[in-house]
Amino acid sequence: MTLQQLHYVITISEVGSLNKAAEILYISQPSLSSSMQELEKELGITIFYRSGRGVSLTQDGAEFLLYARQVYNQYEVLMEKYGEAHNLKKKFGVSTQHYSFAVKAFVELVKSFDTTQYEFAIRETKTRDVISDVSSMKSEIGILYLSDFNRAAVTKLLRSNNLEFHHIIKCRAYVYLWSGHPLAKKKSISFDELRDYPCLSFEQGDSGSFYFSEEILSTNEYTRIIKANDRATMLNLMIGLNGYTLCSGIICEELNGSDYLAVPFEADSVEENSDMEIGYVTKKNTVLSSIGKRYIEEIQNYLNEKAKELI
Repeated sequence: MTLQQLHYVITISEVGSLNKAAEILYISQPSLSSSMQELEKELGITIFYRSGRGVSLTQDGAEFLLYARQVYNQYEVLMEKYGEAHNLKKKFGVSTQHYSFAVKAFVELVKSFDTTQYEFAIRETKTRDVISDVSSMKSEIGILYLSDFNRAAVTKLLRSNNLEFHHIIKCRAYVYLWSGHPLAKKKSISFDELRDYPCLSFEQGDSGSFYFSEEILSTNEYTRIIKANDRATMLNLMIGLNGYTLCSGIICEELNGSDYLAVPFEADSVEENSDMEIGYVTKKNTVLSSIGKRYIEEIQNYLNEKAKELI
């Protein structure tokens, strides 16, 4: 088994076709097929199902891919630090809950690199997918939050996926709504005042649990709740339906626009406030690439500046 063969497996799994993978890898399709057959024979497993519509991973193949990505990722880190792999296009991916600050930090990161030499990817997705992406090394870093309510459940899932959580910042809950909302001019908003308006929540899928909700205070019994699966739709619902969501209060006007604002959530007899601990997750016992370190620095700098504005 060679590093080259690991690279082949990763590329084939990403494009789902031997022909397309061969084009990307600059080798002939027969040579690629032969290399994969040799690898499968050596390992004693079948990595890919082959059909007229392309290829897909077998169960053994999916498990092998997880380890292949870990090994190849560390190889890329080593080459970045010590090698002269000028022809090796470096990759960096991040998976995140729907945070505009995570996108803003990503934008600033990409601006500082030559994108002809790097392959960047950002995925705003469900909480479970953030964890899955980092576990499988599809993304190097995941961005999510912990609270008193979800900490035990999320930490258990991280541990079972061999991931660890790194603290970035702690903040209180805010009500996020559009500037024309009837409650927009209030200095703080209580849970009782929100009863007449729909709570907007990011959909977590069929297997979604309120432990994986992106909105803090997700255990409240909201009389009106509407699910969305992307940030643009949620912003439209805020305007069209006077909806709101609960967030960290750290928002990016440059990306979301100036028509939205965050008002402090006011604890009352019905609901106490709660801290959000925002952080990033990585594979245990792995070293962040220099790009990964730069991305975390961008996030930390942006969050720290925004946090000062909320004081």
